[in-house]
Amino acid sequence: MLNQSDPTADVRARARAVVAAGGIEQALANGTLPKMIETTLSEALVLGLLKQGVRKYFAIFGHGSTDLGNVLRIYEEEGATRTINCRNEVEMAHAATALRWQYGELAAVVTSIGPGAMQAFAGSLAAASNGVGVYHIYGDETTFGEGYNMQQVPKEEQGAFGRMTAILGGSYVLHTPEAIRDALRRGALAVNHPYKAGPFYLLLPLNTQPARLKVNLAGLPARPALSKMAPADDAALDEAAAMIAKAGSIVIKAGGGTRGYDAALRHLAEASGGAVALSPGSTGVLPDAHAQNMHVGGSKGSISGNYVMAEADLLIAIGSRAVCQADCSGIGYKKAKAVININGDLNDALHYNNTVALTGDIGVIAGRLAAKCEALNAKENKGAWLTACAAKKAEWAAFKRQRFDCPPLLDDVWGRPVLAQPAAIKIVADFAKSMDAAKFFDAGDVQANGFQIVEDDRSGDTFTETGASYMGFATSALLASAMAETPRYSIAFTGDGSFMMNPQVLIDAVEHKVRGMIVIFDNRRMAAISGLQLAQYGIEFKTNDRVAVDYVQMASAVSGVLAVSGGDGAATLRAALKAAHVYDGLSVVHVPVYSGADERGGLGAFGQWNVGNWCEDVQDAWIKQDL
Repeated sequence: MLNQSDPTADVRARARAVVAAGGIEQALANGTLPKMIETTLSEALVLGLLKQGVRKYFAIFGHGSTDLGNVLRIYEEEGATRTINCRNEVEMAHAATALRWQYGELAAVVTSIGPGAMQAFAGSLAAASNGVGVYHIYGDETTFGEGYNMQQVPKEEQGAFGRMTAILGGSYVLHTPEAIRDALRRGALAVNHPYKAGPFYLLLPLNTQPARLKVNLAGLPARPALSKMAPADDAALDEAAAMIAKAGSIVIKAGGGTRGYDAALRHLAEASGGAVALSPGSTGVLPDAHAQNMHVGGSKGSISGNYVMAEADLLIAIGSRAVCQADCSGIGYKKAKAVININGDLNDALHYNNTVALTGDIGVIAGRLAAKCEALNAKENKGAWLTACAAKKAEWAAFKRQRFDCPPLLDDVWGRPVLAQPAAIKIVADFAKSMDAAKFFDAGDVQANGFQIVEDDRSGDTFTETGASYMGFATSALLASAMAETPRYSIAFTGDGSFMMNPQVLIDAVEHKVRGMIVIFDNRRMAAISGLQLAQYGIEFKTNDRVAVDYVQMASAVSGVLAVSGGDGAATLRAALKAAHVYDGLSVVHVPVYSGADERGGLGAFGQWNVGNWCEDVQDAWIKQDL
């Protein structure tokens, strides 16, 4: 029964019992936590999420989340949960995404109703696009229909936010508090799905949050334990192995789903004799110097990556959703006659025609297929192919070296010679590798050059949010280390435009004691779009401005941030990076970079893309594709 003298006493007692026992299951087992309790929907949700291992919250509280906020206050005071307050909903959505992506820790995002929820919802596109599971908890309109609630969608319809969120991921409106068990069951599968994880949205009406209900704690769902799946028999695997043995030239497209399957991918590549073309988000799944690593292929791509995509007669697609940037809008495999597709999702596995679909866990399937390739000595006839690939890889390496060795170029905006962006990014990427720092790349020209430059030897050293290309993701992602059990020093690579999307991280990072670095590559323009406009139409339009910003002074205005200039050359940048790295907190390094007609200012593009005035040619080629 509710303790009338202190309404929070029972809440506090339950939080203490969970902490003392080490979890809800343990507290139930030792009898310190009763199975049946009467509580509010807000506490039932916190307990339910604790049972799934969720004890960390990124929050901006408002009138739409006061009751939930009060429960989180009590649970934090007792050590059961932890909440960090943020200054921007998009920022905290990105931080929660990075926490799961980089560290594997599941968290929840809490906002109020209306604009705050809309911003967090927009930020959740990064999680949805990259297959990262995160809980989003938003305030919602009351269930009595007494009239418009402030900040709800002003429309005479019910559940508008629930319908919007259901489009992007799983969604549940807790109109009835007793539905908490079903909501959490659906949420657990959505955020922990082995192949198609993504955000799950819990909509909490303002008046149901404090509503009381009876809860069976033993009946609340735990985090699901899912068995790995693979083909039940060897028929499809035998067919695939025979195709590999017969083929003369193979490209293995390593999509974002291959992250973490480094050993399995390497085993299959070496057993099959296939050349590996990476996706922007899969750098590191095969060591950079490995002879069969042809680097990134796609609409941006590389000389070697795009070569193997265009020339191979057999495609092995692994963990790829065939996004336009990764397969040149469907025309990247110009000579491929057949496909072997390893994927857990049926739709992605059958994206191309003439496909042998191997659906299930990438590690299990790649291992079984590699063993069959070894039995057939499938790599035996791939010597000429791999020799040609090696020549293209050497050509790409020489091309990059010219860019990396480029001296500072005279820039019209800066009025002096400054580093070209490839040279500057390479210096910072090499520094990060020497410090064993993780790298986060923001959207735009920094990102596009970045995934062509990084030289990773394992998954998890680079996070490039190419799924949604969300400006401001990289800087916001640094906030994840404030929540991580074992934080890793990380460097955000960002352009001036992306940095200004979420500069709030300067304040939040100091408040929550983040140790990391932001490097701002400042070319005073949206260089990726300027370059696209010039390539397509010969002139740029509205992608820059005349407003100079002193980012060192701006960042220095935030107490606790160390901001330094990276200067205009390699030596000054390296010195700035060293000074920034030793700082015990958040540091910012500002680097002016070149933008202009000199081709050494970028790394170029080597594929096709169905945008702008290229559409007619790309679509004509796509129609003629058999795959």
